[in-house]
Order: sequence, then structure tokens, then C-alpha cells
Amino acid sequence: MPENEWQRSSFCGGGGNNCIETLPQNGLILMRESQDPEAIISVTPKQLAAFIQGAKAGEYDHLT
Repeated sequence: MPENEWQRSSFCGGGGNNCIETLPQNGLILMRESQDPEAIISVTPKQLAAFIQGAKAGEYDHLT
């Protein structure tokens, strides 16, 4: 993958809408939603790992 290319999940589907995209940059992970690409947040790899672990454990199921 090229250095400055946003990555989408394979679960995103063919249309490319409603996708979370990520880009590693300067030791951080940049994240954005494909329908609003100007709104970017940054997290550390450790923060992202903790979020993913919580999501897998069902900690956020009440939000859906």
C-alpha cells in the first residue's frame, strides 16, 4: 500500500459509502468516515487496539 493512501475495510462493500478509513502517519492512526473525509481524528495504536478489543467484547453493542 502506498504511504499516503487511506485504507478501507474489506467489509466496506463495493460502493465505498459509510466506511471507516485509516492512515498511519507519524506514529498515529488517522481515521475518517468516507462520507465526511474532511473530519479526521487521530489515535495512538494503543488507543485503537483498546477500542477494537472493547468492540469485540461487546462493550459498545448498546450504541447500535
